[in-house]
Amino acid sequence: MNSIFDEHKMIHVLETCIPNGETLAAGIHGVTLQVNKKKTSRFDVYIGITKDYLIVSECEERKYLNEFYHVPDLRKTVAEDIGVCFPLADIQSCEIKNAIMGAVNCSITLKNGGFLKLQFPKRGGLGKGMPRHTEYREKIIEKLIALNGSR
Repeated sequence: MNSIFDEHKMIHVLETCIPNGETLAAGIHGVTLQVNKKKTSRFDVYIGITKDYLIVSECEERKYLNEFYHVPDLRKTVAEDIGVCFPLADIQSCEIKNAIMGAVNCSITLKNGGFLKLQFPKRGGLGKGMPRHTEYREKIIEKLIALNGSR
């Protein structure tokens, strides 16, 4: 699990998801809490932000009972389930609330009715693998608050 707390790996994964012409402004490790209003689903993700997009990408293969559940193309799976790249213009509402242990929960409703709930942890893991987590987390939160959220 520690390999997901590597800033260089995270940036590489997020940059492969960014549309042409966009530049990654910030990226962090986070957790999905829900992928729609009826389905709770918790897994580790990288969350990034550009000028016009919110990017959500899985960190690693999903693990069940100490075995790997291999998904041949994670990008396609994420796109079908929750999407990878969300235009900020498609976000209808964004509610940001403080959570346990300094984390921040972000509930996003899209104009097409889609829903996504993310958690931004206070820290970027143990060790020094994500040295700019706090700085990047605040950049992402500020960008989402500017849409219409409140903290």
